[in-house]
Amino acid sequence: MKKFFAAALVVAATAVGVGGAQAQTGTLAQVKSRGILHCGSGTGLAGFGLPDAQGNWTGIDVDMCRAVAAAIFDDPAKVKFIPLSAKDRFTSLQSGEVDLLSRTTTWTMSRDTSLGLNFAGINYYDGQGFMVRKKLGIDSVLKLAGASICTQQGTTTELNLADYFRANKLKYEVVAFASNTETVKAYESGRCDAFTTDASGLYAERLTLSAPADHIVLPEIISKEPLGPVVRHGDDVWLDIVKWTHFAMLNAEELGVTKANVDEMMKSPNPEIKRLLGTEGKYGEAIGLTNDWAYRIIKHVGNYGEAFERNIGQGSLLKIARGQNALWTKGGLQYAPPIR
Repeated sequence: MKKFFAAALVVAATAVGVGGAQAQTGTLAQVKSRGILHCGSGTGLAGFGLPDAQGNWTGIDVDMCRAVAAAIFDDPAKVKFIPLSAKDRFTSLQSGEVDLLSRTTTWTMSRDTSLGLNFAGINYYDGQGFMVRKKLGIDSVLKLAGASICTQQGTTTELNLADYFRANKLKYEVVAFASNTETVKAYESGRCDAFTTDASGLYAERLTLSAPADHIVLPEIISKEPLGPVVRHGDDVWLDIVKWTHFAMLNAEELGVTKANVDEMMKSPNPEIKRLLGTEGKYGEAIGLTNDWAYRIIKHVGNYGEAFERNIGQGSLLKIARGQNALWTKGGLQYAPPIR
């Protein structure tokens, strides 16, 4: 892990120059000229980013990229999804291979400050958990003393695992793999007693196992994992576009603006809705877009709640409760600054 971060920092020192040069010309201008957004995605996680047999991507992180494309092009299909491993995701963003990274990436201080990157918001509040086989009879992480635990290299998961077991004076054996796919296969084949990753990922990966009912997710959450989209340092306009795309989707949910009613809402006398949909003010122009930028997002992708429910909520196979990801008005942490 130390080698990975050391390598990443070296790349950052050089790639920030590359990213900085790109920022001078403007990522938005490059995306418009290219005619398509390059989005760094995961290698396949149900509910967050997963292609089907025809190569059609779905997931809440995928919808983030589609929403940005909708804001720019009025077309959510103008996205090229580029699968990236946990190890390669930051260097691919730093080098300019992708314009935006949206693939279950945890916001940490070192990533935000040392790698030449900016996090543009939190589209999913998560935390690290553990999955085990029911037959082991284990009902707590604290009963995993001496266990072998599968995890993925180059992630905060590996670091959190070490911190938690050291703090609780528990011995364990780490079995680490380069990709999430390898990690899950190793767990299912019996190479380790437990599998650890973000709790949302555990629920998603359990569905892929041959006998999902034979496995349980333990109750403890051992870390804070604020997940969100990432861009390069040095291009504030691009950062604003990605950040306010997320905020627009949150504000739309709070105001009751949906894919189904957004056209009718264009006639609303509510000043907040008027500013959101661009019938009042010139907020789109302030970030280099048309004033109906948020209308485009909602029309094509929907509000945050709609994206959540169809991908990972009650309308999906995962059926994850909103919990911390509910709006602040409903006891959650999702809160967007106002458009005004």
